[in-house]
Amino acid sequence: MSPVQLSRRSLLKTSLALAATTGLAGIASAQTKSGGRLIVAADSEPKNLNPAIVASNGVFYIASKIVEPLAEASFDGKDGLEPRLATEWQGSDDGLSATFKLREGVTWHDGKPFTSADVAFSALSVWKPLQNLGRLVFANLDKVETPDDHTAVFRFSKPTPFQLIRNALPVVTSVVPKHLYEGTDIATNPANTKPVGTGPFVFAEYKPGEYYRLTRNPNYWGKDQPQLEEIIYRVLPDRAGAASALEAEEIQLAAFSAVPLADLARIAKQPGIKVIADGYEALTYQLVVEINHRRKELADLKVRKAIAHAIDKKFVIDKVFLGYATASTGPVPKNAPEFYTGDVETYDFDVAKANALLDEAGYARGPDGKRFSLKLLPAPYFNETKQFGSYLRQALQEIGIDAELVNNDAAAHQKAVYTDHAFDLAVAPPVFRGDPAISTTILVRSGIPAGVGFSNQGGYDNKTLDTLIDKAAQTVDTAARTALYKDFQKQVTADLPLINVAEWGFITVARDTVKHVASNPRWAVSNWADTAVDS
Repeated sequence: MSPVQLSRRSLLKTSLALAATTGLAGIASAQTKSGGRLIVAADSEPKNLNPAIVASNGVFYIASKIVEPLAEASFDGKDGLEPRLATEWQGSDDGLSATFKLREGVTWHDGKPFTSADVAFSALSVWKPLQNLGRLVFANLDKVETPDDHTAVFRFSKPTPFQLIRNALPVVTSVVPKHLYEGTDIATNPANTKPVGTGPFVFAEYKPGEYYRLTRNPNYWGKDQPQLEEIIYRVLPDRAGAASALEAEEIQLAAFSAVPLADLARIAKQPGIKVIADGYEALTYQLVVEINHRRKELADLKVRKAIAHAIDKKFVIDKVFLGYATASTGPVPKNAPEFYTGDVETYDFDVAKANALLDEAGYARGPDGKRFSLKLLPAPYFNETKQFGSYLRQALQEIGIDAELVNNDAAAHQKAVYTDHAFDLAVAPPVFRGDPAISTTILVRSGIPAGVGFSNQGGYDNKTLDTLIDKAAQTVDTAARTALYKDFQKQVTADLPLINVAEWGFITVARDTVKHVASNPRWAVSNWADTAVDS
């Protein structure tokens, strides 16, 4: 694809169009330096921009440029990591401590020095008690010792696998400034909406419904970084609008499949636009059928197996995801080779076998051809989850199960499934974040309190599986822990507490003037310090 050659007049026209659209008249006509201004699509407006509290992609997308973790994911680094605020890390053989050497010469955006006290405060006062994922990883964190300003020693009350801590570093270790949070109500601190970090960009402005603006940190520790002068997140909740804005050159990049999959083939042919599938390898989304085991029919393994056999995964990949996904074999995705095993029970698409299993289970068809009815709730977050819900309803009809499709908004869906348990089947898109203990075992572990999203709210209770999960959580030996998680996959696929259907990453669409896109496995939610825009 050849780049579009823009004249100075057309550049000015684009800049003024942005000003008219977003109210940035004061900065739109200014010519930027050192890599220019990057204007990107944002399809949501997170109210809390503190990733130390809310470790989610919607928050990371903006906040990761401002607030930094101890380490980031890497294609080439040792153990798949590269340093950020920590330069070295080491776990003890007994799993009771982890030592981090911290980067020197780093300052917060307000000029205060970054020290080990900030790491200790973040770990004990934010990650462990407040963060959605950190409370799992650091459940047994007892104290953090700071022998000097650039060393932090984590002490655990029970063995905690360093493999888990290491895999979790990019996601759960965003460091916040102690001097702004200590002695305050952390959950309501103003810095949650106007974050102060150590990252390459400084939070500058937020205009609700229009944009977020980040500006270059002139005192960033990275040599010759960042290259961009500023990043503008233009709020475009309509995904079709992102495609139009790219073509009109009103924005330069749309991440997280903000351009609908159905538009990709067309937009990829447009001069000056590139479609990029890389940069999401550490953010694998999984299409899952959640099952309410409180229903007598669904508590029967033969019924669960019948539903699994009724799903044509190839059709789902080809028609729902338009080829931008792969079929799942179980709860760990194929692109997590450290843990993945394909040596599990699988369920080929076989309607005849599905019907036979339901007959064996004693659920004969009635005069109307129906065996029983279920309530099916597809998650509303993505077009693909909603489309799969419609497909699943039709697939269940083929085996005599009448599914009532219930479409809710996000808040109502989460309440119905994860608090009220008012569902029989639900369609969910959980994220695999590099280690089964971070966000995967919670999907099948029993005893999860009501109200915890993306967890086992279906009432599945398997003490053997619970014991395996708990053992793996405290197994320090890496090889032994990995083997336990391969056994975990076998047990899950054999008993089907849920059904894994597909796994997918997202797509980035960008003008080809944007450089260094997809340079790491979490690129969309990393710091973009090396990203630049050619004038």
